[in-house]
Amino acid sequence: MVMADELQGKKIAFIATEGVEQVELTEPWKAVERAGGQPELISIEDDEFHAWKHFDKADTFKPDKTAEEAQVGDYDGLVLPGGVANPDQLRTDENVVGFIRDFAAAGKPIGVICHGPWTLIEAGVVKGRKITSWPSLQTDLRNAGAAWVDEEVVVDAGLVSSRKPDDLPAFNAKIVEEFAEGTHEESAEKTEQAIHAEATPS
Repeated sequence: MVMADELQGKKIAFIATEGVEQVELTEPWKAVERAGGQPELISIEDDEFHAWKHFDKADTFKPDKTAEEAQVGDYDGLVLPGGVANPDQLRTDENVVGFIRDFAAAGKPIGVICHGPWTLIEAGVVKGRKITSWPSLQTDLRNAGAAWVDEEVVVDAGLVSSRKPDDLPAFNAKIVEEFAEGTHEESAEKTEQAIHAEATPS
C-alpha cells in the first residue's frame, strides 16, 4: 500500500513525447503524486504533444522542461512510458538518450513499461539486466544483452519494468517502492559494465 508521504521531497522525471500511451503516463504520475512525490514532464521540445489511447489521439500535455534543460541531479527517479511512436522518437534524440544513460549510470531507480525499453537499448544500459516489456521487444532486448522475461513486473537493482497497461497496478506499486529506496550502487555498477561492453568492440 502506498503511503501518502513515501516520496515526500522526491522529484520524479517522466520522459515522453507525441504518441505516448496516455494511461502509461497518467497512472504512474498519479501514483507518484499520491505518495507525496513531485512529478515533472520532460520531452524533446517544449511544445505540447498528443498522447494516444491505443490507436486514437487522446489528451495533450505540456512539458515542464526539455531533455536539454533537465539535469540528472535534480531527480530521484525516472519513468519511461510506452506507446509505439513515443520511444521511437525519443531514441533518436541525443539529449534524451544522454539523460537516460547518465541517470542509469548514477544508479538512480528507473521505471519502464511496454515499448519504453527501446530508449534503454539506445542508451546502451540493458546488457546484463533482467527486464520485461511489450512482447514484440523481446528480440531487441535479448540482442542488446538483456535477460527478457514474461512477467507482470520485474525488478533488477532499481530497474522496474512491466509489459502493458494491464500491469500498471503492480508497476505503480513497485516504482514508488524503488523511488523511496533511492540510489542503488549495484545498478550503477551494472550500468557501467553495460556501457563499457557497448563501447568495447567484440
